Amino acid sequence: MELRQYANIIWRWLWLILLCTILAGGTAYWVSRNSTPIYQASVTLLINEAQNPDLNDYTAILTSERLARTYAELLKTRPVLEQVIERLGLPMEANELAKNISVQPVRDTQLISLSVESPNPELAAEIANMIPVIFAERNERMQLGRFASSKENLAREIEAIQQDIARTQEAITRLGTPETPAEQAELDRLQSALTQYRNSYSNLLQSYEEIRLAEARSINNIVISEPAEVPTYPVRPRVLLNTLLAAIVGAMLAIGGVFLIEYLDDTIKTPDDVSQILGLPTLGAIARIRTDGRAQQLITHSEPKSPISEAYRTLRTNIQFSSVDRPIRTLLVTSSSPSEGKSTTAANLAVVMAQTGQRVILIDTDLRRPILHKFFGLPNAAGLTTSLLTGADPILDGYLQPTEVENLWVLTSGPTPPNPSELLGSQRMQDVIQRLQQEADILVFDSPPALAVTDAAVLARQLDGVLLVIDAGETRQPLAQRACQELTNVGAHILGVALNKLATGRSGYYYYYYYYYYYSESENGYRRRRSLQADGRGWRSIATRWFRKPPSRPEKQRE
Repeated sequence: MELRQYANIIWRWLWLILLCTILAGGTAYWVSRNSTPIYQASVTLLINEAQNPDLNDYTAILTSERLARTYAELLKTRPVLEQVIERLGLPMEANELAKNISVQPVRDTQLISLSVESPNPELAAEIANMIPVIFAERNERMQLGRFASSKENLAREIEAIQQDIARTQEAITRLGTPETPAEQAELDRLQSALTQYRNSYSNLLQSYEEIRLAEARSINNIVISEPAEVPTYPVRPRVLLNTLLAAIVGAMLAIGGVFLIEYLDDTIKTPDDVSQILGLPTLGAIARIRTDGRAQQLITHSEPKSPISEAYRTLRTNIQFSSVDRPIRTLLVTSSSPSEGKSTTAANLAVVMAQTGQRVILIDTDLRRPILHKFFGLPNAAGLTTSLLTGADPILDGYLQPTEVENLWVLTSGPTPPNPSELLGSQRMQDVIQRLQQEADILVFDSPPALAVTDAAVLARQLDGVLLVIDAGETRQPLAQRACQELTNVGAHILGVALNKLATGRSGYYYYYYYYYYYSESENGYRRRRSLQADGRGWRSIATRWFRKPPSRPEKQRE
């Protein structure tokens, strides 16, 4: 598929893409506008890490990173959040609060970013500032517990030594000045014991201070580097961003759905489809006739200057030049299925052929559901079947009915017979065709659909050419292929396809097909301007002219 075809698909389904885009964006906008705004308060924490001279630089960096990740997880633990809830008096559970907290270490730093979301901006800031306070208190108590037992033991020993020193000093005071050798000996002993107690006290006190120093050096904790402030703007919902994203997603889904529909759609829609699928040229591209009455279907007679009438003239010209070595004097118009517009095409084609001055006879060989007499407002009491069943030789007098179109006669079907296929394939029918050729230059036959009954196949092998009418966008590829195969099997000469009921502007094929033909046939700019005015395209005609590849000329199509 060419880029131009992708563009045509998008242009054809642009209404759906725009609708999905507007619906998705509008829905997102309405939901966002009616959602409860959520505010976010953030606090930046600094890890106050204890210095360890025994670690090298690389190990210290790894230790810092692990410590930051550890603290980031501990800040959201249930005991910390429960104390925050208790201290602030929040009406929620810890797991509910944890869903609104986000903690992330800042890469390559000793910082931690903590964010809290809440519909209440003041409450979000309070929670964000309270969490590190509670955590720091708990973390300090936990780390101090490692030295508590040693400090308690040293404190008890120091207290005992202090008591011993006090008792010894009191004993020395009571002894006073020794008067006897025994008192002198007792005084010496007490002074020696006091000296030992004081030395022990000094050692214990030194040990206690060393433990306190080690405790101070080994405590890791966090401090608030930048406290949280009350947010003024909500972080959710982001109305504009949500609307744009939803619109983009809606457009992408619509485009995907469009291409899926096109992929699953096996109908024939364009002349390119006809060429690729059937291997036949598109002799004419005709827009849908928007009329109510049957008589108004003869648009080539009622509106000879309309674009659709010009399209039928294009079809007439292409048929005339489709077989130069073998002039087309008898033409069968058929389709693969009912309601594809074959009768309308046959009638209008006969009109434009008659307008060139040729004698044309339009024969209704649809002996099951005849309709041509309604187009021209003619009676159908007698016609083809009457001629076939009456007398030994074909009699046409009284059966060929003139029309309002000069040089055009109609041979209606007549009464519906019980055996249409047998009548159309009989020798009597061949005699009727030969007799009609003596009366006119061109014979146009309207037959039933090729796949519905065998009438078209039976009649096609007796005529010079077959025009297959396809309803653009409705006729399925397998049906069209089967119809071509059925006609080819009986030796019919299929001239090409009339792509019928094209929607105005469908991929630009109908309008450009007509415009190119009408412009190429004109000898001056007047007819070109008239074509654009009748076409009514305005600026779209200019865009079509410059941005679309023109279809091949009829002569090239025939080749």
